[in-house]
Amino acid sequence: MPTETDELLLKQLPHSVEAEQAVLGSMLIDPRCVSEVIDKLRTDDFYIRQNREIYETIYTMFNYSLTIDPVTVLENMKQNGYYDENQSRGYILQLMDTTPTAANVGEYIEILKDKALLRRVAETAGELTAMIQEGAATGQDILEAAEQRIYAIRQGRAARGLTPISDVIIDVYDRLEELAASDRAIPGLSTGLRDLDRAISGLNNSDLILLAARPGMGKTSMALNILLDTGKKSGKKVAFFSLEMSREQLALRLISSECYVDNKKLVTGKLTDDDWESVAAAADSLNRSAILIDDDSSVTVADIKAKCRRVEDLGLVVIDYLQLMQSAGGKTRSGDNRQQIVSDISRSLKIMAKELNVPVLCLSQLSRANESRQDKRPMLSDLRESGAIEQDADIVLFLYREGYYNPDAENPNLAECIIAKNRHGETGKVDLQWTPEFTTFTDMEWRREEYG
Repeated sequence: MPTETDELLLKQLPHSVEAEQAVLGSMLIDPRCVSEVIDKLRTDDFYIRQNREIYETIYTMFNYSLTIDPVTVLENMKQNGYYDENQSRGYILQLMDTTPTAANVGEYIEILKDKALLRRVAETAGELTAMIQEGAATGQDILEAAEQRIYAIRQGRAARGLTPISDVIIDVYDRLEELAASDRAIPGLSTGLRDLDRAISGLNNSDLILLAARPGMGKTSMALNILLDTGKKSGKKVAFFSLEMSREQLALRLISSECYVDNKKLVTGKLTDDDWESVAAAADSLNRSAILIDDDSSVTVADIKAKCRRVEDLGLVVIDYLQLMQSAGGKTRSGDNRQQIVSDISRSLKIMAKELNVPVLCLSQLSRANESRQDKRPMLSDLRESGAIEQDADIVLFLYREGYYNPDAENPNLAECIIAKNRHGETGKVDLQWTPEFTTFTDMEWRREEYG
């Protein structure tokens, strides 16, 4: 028959007193363990307050490169206000006495991490139950909240909360060291277009990149070029959400770009023996790439987010295109016009880029305003239906081809990629070569004979 005390203890969240004490004891017995523990555990992974205070003291001492042993830890606990005259010294001795060996610290860490994970799942379940009982949210809202919180736990970070600047600085230093050690010319993923990479520093995590143009300028082609290059070379998975074209059409376009066989030949199937060899080689190359395609034409931002959360090692999300999306996936208000809906979608896309911590490349249609101007190059004011798109995007790229409006232009296949907004650097213009038969954009120095 369980006693009242037993019932009270059962209501506690999952934790292991022994594992917490063994981790701290290992750090005190053998200071060589400290860096391994600090690399894998956070302060709130400890459930017992006293253990949390000791770990926080050791963590701070490690950051200041101080000597860590039982005497110095006790002294620093006094300075931090964590010292108890009657208990602290005896508890430190107890930690060292009850720890079997510091050699098993890795196993103690794993037990601790598992208990901390169970606590976070339990806390999330409690929050969701509270939301349901309040009755203010719809089932869709609660599902979105559940996915967001579980994804945050899976990524090893809190869904919400203030972060000390010192933690952020450590992350920034790690990132700078990683960039300094690598031989990459740019910090972000490559677009496959060197001049564009140099201008925008590549595609960087948590950025919303908007690629906008009038119909027929090659928006989808450029997006597929970037997708193809990233999917083959980055080592990460890349996801393409097409609201306009079917999976089969997209695959044909990718094969055409990869093997340099005229797109018209692929559509009609009139291929020579050499063409078939090229197509087979391209198909084999694409099979080995990490490209994922979704052609659901009624997809919302919430749907995209839910699908992307399940993709491990995601590197890039591409959406074609913004104005075809239904809504941001939340509650729709009867009085909303299309401008408000597009504004909600663009905001949700930026939030998604931050949450997934990957670059999101979204295509956008331009209004006809440029058609009536003498100079038909697009401007930020041409973005259709919402100025909010301009505000939310970190980078805005416009595609423009003089040959589209004037077939007698000196170089009808010269394309301009206009960088109209760039949070990472300067605005400007990059010249590209458009090859219509392969629906491909390349750097200006590209020559067909390079590919035989």
